[in-house]
Amino acid sequence: MKKILVVDDEPKIIQIARDYLQSAGFGVLAAGDGKSALAHVRAEKPDLIILDLGLPEMDGLDVTRALRKESDVPIIMLTARGEESDKLIGLELGADDYVTKPFSPKELVARVRAVLRRLENARAGTPILRVADVTLDVPQMRVTIGKRHVELTATEFQLLATMARAPGRIFTRAQLLDAARGVAFESYERAIDAHIKNIRRKIETDPHSPRYLLSVYGVGYKFADE
Repeated sequence: MKKILVVDDEPKIIQIARDYLQSAGFGVLAAGDGKSALAHVRAEKPDLIILDLGLPEMDGLDVTRALRKESDVPIIMLTARGEESDKLIGLELGADDYVTKPFSPKELVARVRAVLRRLENARAGTPILRVADVTLDVPQMRVTIGKRHVELTATEFQLLATMARAPGRIFTRAQLLDAARGVAFESYERAIDAHIKNIRRKIETDPHSPRYLLSVYGVGYKFADE
């Protein structure tokens, strides 16, 4: 049984999430603040975290920063904040998806399933992808550039693998969004830009003059075919 950690300072939100996730067959852990969330992650090793950004003392962005120093556990941000900047910051820090309050509990469950499925898909299929001096070990979700090992989140790996499987092919943001989520929800295509920025920061020698992940103006992105 997959374990989901729900982190929110509103007991009602935790209870709603718990009821629907348990009905869907998930085990549920709960935390009401950031420090407790980090302690649960270290002790319980959840398979996914639903993380509210508006936590007291240590907010969700700080929790995400701390988690990404020690874990690649998938994170779905849960927030009442409407500003795109918060969502983009969270995605750039390594979160995998977001749900805005008020939310549909059924959609939240669907997002959880989609992110977990993406993680499984990233480990399946062609075992090894090689393009130029980039190697992707799909089952292990490992990326090496030459001899340098690069740490990517599950979402980042899936996006990179999607493009690496078809070097030179131009992918629209919508296509990449579908590849990353695995289900059709309202598009938030700027999220793809945030993930691409994060991947470039990790794999490119100069992220501002990329060699591997190239922008195609007005269309989307492609993996260089040379």
